[in-house]
Amino acid sequence: MSLTKEKLITDIYNNVGLSKTQSRAAVETLFEIIKQTLESGENILISGFGKFVVKDKAARRGRNPQTTEDLRLRARRVVVFKTSGVLRRKINEEEEGR
Repeated sequence: MSLTKEKLITDIYNNVGLSKTQSRAAVETLFEIIKQTLESGENILISGFGKFVVKDKAARRGRNPQTTEDLRLRARRVVVFKTSGVLRRKINEEEEGR
């Protein structure tokens, strides 16, 4: 199961004591700040969680798998997430316990 925005809002509502409207506003504001920061090319570091890194990918050769036609993939920017050591250890501890 995935963590949805609606579930996140509900969890904040249930655990923090904000109203549903305030919880929704907090989540929407946080996501807007994250989007604006990444759009400007800045990285986001959240201690104990991880880092969102904006990377430039060069144009490259590709192939359409259906037609095997060669094509040129354009240069683009992508967001990569790198987990912190703390989160990585917690994820691996959880897997070892299974």
